Formats: sequence, structure tokens, C-alpha cells
Amino acid sequence: MKIEPGIFKAYDIRGLVEKDLSAELAFQIGRALVEYLKATSLAVGRDMRESSPALARALAEGAVSGGARVVDVGRITTDMLYFAVPSLSLDGGAMVTASHNPKEWNGFKLVREGSLALSGDAGIKEIKEWLLAERSFDRRSGGSLESKNVLSDYVRHVRRFVDADELRPFKVVMDGANGMAGAVAPAVFEGLPFERIELFFEPDGNFPHHEPNPLLPENRRTVIEAVKHHEADLGIAWDGDADRCFFVDDQGEFVPGDFVTALLGEMFLLKAPGATVVYDVRASWCVRDTTSALGGRALLNRVGHAFFKKRMREEGAIFGGEVSGHYYFRDNFFADNGMIPALLILELMSRKRQKLSEILAPLRRKYFISGEINSTVTDVERVLQELEERYGHAKISKLDGLSVDFEDWHFNVRPSNTEALLRLNLETLKESTLEPRTAEVLRVIRAPIAR
Repeated sequence: MKIEPGIFKAYDIRGLVEKDLSAELAFQIGRALVEYLKATSLAVGRDMRESSPALARALAEGAVSGGARVVDVGRITTDMLYFAVPSLSLDGGAMVTASHNPKEWNGFKLVREGSLALSGDAGIKEIKEWLLAERSFDRRSGGSLESKNVLSDYVRHVRRFVDADELRPFKVVMDGANGMAGAVAPAVFEGLPFERIELFFEPDGNFPHHEPNPLLPENRRTVIEAVKHHEADLGIAWDGDADRCFFVDDQGEFVPGDFVTALLGEMFLLKAPGATVVYDVRASWCVRDTTSALGGRALLNRVGHAFFKKRMREEGAIFGGEVSGHYYFRDNFFADNGMIPALLILELMSRKRQKLSEILAPLRRKYFISGEINSTVTDVERVLQELEERYGHAKISKLDGLSVDFEDWHFNVRPSNTEALLRLNLETLKESTLEPRTAEVLRVIRAPIAR
């Protein structure tokens, strides 16, 4: 079996179905996962992609061949797998999904006990080495396969995060992108006082309306138009495996993930004064400032769910948020979830008796962010060195990439894990300086291309 090494990513295994992935590979991944975790029990779930049933079945068979009891939790969201592993007291799990990627893709998200993610640093690295070396594994007896529906338990779990009596009647547009949200959101929101306008809720791995990646402007155009057309109070859009959700306010404005992190942190600090919130190096200062103003503790962290889950456990953090739309919750086994943020934002609007645009107004008046800007470079390390030399008089951090902080502006530049790209996120405290500061830093980043 020929294996493409590039499918082993920093946080998952992912590739093109016809080219990189096969049932044989899935079987070997299932068997290797049991070996790496020394697992006696695993959960296996899958999304709605056409290739997912066969891949999930093969992976489960591989795990059974290693002597593991496999619980098939069926067609679910990724965060339902994160729920199933600890709630069923299993040793680990695998989700067959390519998240927000186009229909030609699929992959595997792997977790150990407690839904701690395997990564390119630990877990995926070893499985990659074993498979590329064509290591053989003995077939063991005692393995079994059973099925379990976890939806009702999951719904009860996520609804515990909000006080249903506080919720007010809002009109909400929901875009499922033909992903897994459409199979789960109706059960989560059933009986709550919201008028739901559901877009593309039929799971369809061909994604006939738009790709399931709301971070791309073209994929959120429909939910924005629907919010305006229906004069809705809120728009919510999920990615393909529904472990991330994104928001559009009542004016049809997309809400950046760092602003959402600040608001969700506020929600938790209202309920648990003095709590700890973790945020990533790319984020707006609004997270730090909002948390501090409410008496909480804000901790800066490396990007990536493996790093967030580990840090939150170490610090006992109640909540963590990434700019990319991953939101983590202590009382959700420290895992990320795509339904809890939607419920909490609606509760925050209810408690404040304000429109989301009104809640966001103070942040939008003070913090001006560039969004992520990618640049192709020929020598990543050289460019990072040039940036450090150019801005050496500022406060410098290398926690994750290069972070440069001045009094009234800051930026982070991180290398891509898979491509020769540098990703810039920049913020100023004056709207008039955002564009020139962004252009200034991009000139340094992109100058080597011209030389």
C-alpha cells in the first residue's frame, strides 16, 4: 500500500479521497490507533461525505482486529465524538471527516482518553512512522463492534450551559451548509423561544449550495443576505463537521472570532467571577481587556486544539477561544463545541436585552483588526528574522510564530504547518492606522519575493 506522507497534518490526517485515502489505509489507521493508545475501547463516528461510511467501517474493523471494543456512534458532528469518548468512558476515538474542506476530501480526527487530540507532535507522528515503515500488527481476539445513538445525551449536555428561562424570542437564521449541523441543530434548539430560518439543513456531502467553510466570505454571503431579508436578530453558520460556528449580527456584519471569544468570556465571567480565559496569539486585545475588566484572568496561548486543551487543563480555565472559531469549555471535557457558543451568544443577547450589533459596538469602536492575511514566501525563517530585526525595539514574543507588541498596535506572524506561507494578523487602536501599519508589515514580509 503506497501512502502519501503529506496526508499526516498537525492536527489530523486528511487527503483527497480518490488519490490519498482508501479503505485499506483506514483499516491500518484503526489498527495503529489501538496500538498507540493501548486501547481496549474506541468510539468511531463519521460525517455526511459520500466516502465516510466506507472509511469509518474500515477503520472500525481495523480497531476490532486489534482486540478493541468499538462503539459506532454513527453519523455525527465532530464535537459529538468529543462528547462520546469521555461520557462513555472510552480510551479514545476517531472521527471520519474533512471538516470544512471541499467534497473531494476526507480524513480522520483522532483523540485519546478524555478527547485529548492526537497531533503531529504526539500520536499522529507515531502512526505516520509506523504506516510508512509498513509495520505489521498482530490480529488479536476479543474485539467487538456495537452501535450507540448519543444525540439525546449530547443535547441534554449542551443545553446545560444556558439558563433556558433567560432566553428571549429572537429570529435566527441558521446556515448548515449541507453539513452535520443540519442533523443536530434542530434537536438542540427544539422548544427554545427562537424563530428559526434554516438554510441548507439537509446533510449532503456534495455541498450543492456552497462549501462548508464560513471563514471564506463567499460562503457566508447567503446567511448575510438572509439576515437582512428576514430582518433577523442573528445569523449562525457552521462548518462541515459543525465543531465550529460563526456569527452574523443583526446588521448583516460578520463577527470576527476574537470578538466572539471576548463575548463568550464575558458570559462565563458573569456566571463565574474571577475565572480564567485562554485566547490565542492572533487575537484582538479586546479579549485580554474584556476579561481583565470583568476581574478574570486572560492567558495567551499557542494556536491549535491540542495546545488549548492541555493549557486549559493545567490552568483550570473555564473557557478558551481561537480566532478560527474553535471554542473550548471546561465543563465540556475541555473540548471544542459548535452548539454551545450559539446558545451562549443568544443567552448573552437575552440577558443584556440588546441586539448583537449593540453589544459589539464598543469593541468595534476601539479595536481595528486586519483579519488573517496570507503571503507566499520562499524562506520563512529569513522573513521572520527580518521582522524581528525591523521591530526589535518593540516587545517581542516567540510563543507561536513572532508576536510584536507596541502600545497602540500589535501583530502576529505564524508559518503555515503545510505550506510556504506566513499568516499575518494585525490590530491597531486607531482606525486610521490600520491600513498603513498592515501595508508596512506586508512590505517586509513580501520584500524577499522581489529580490
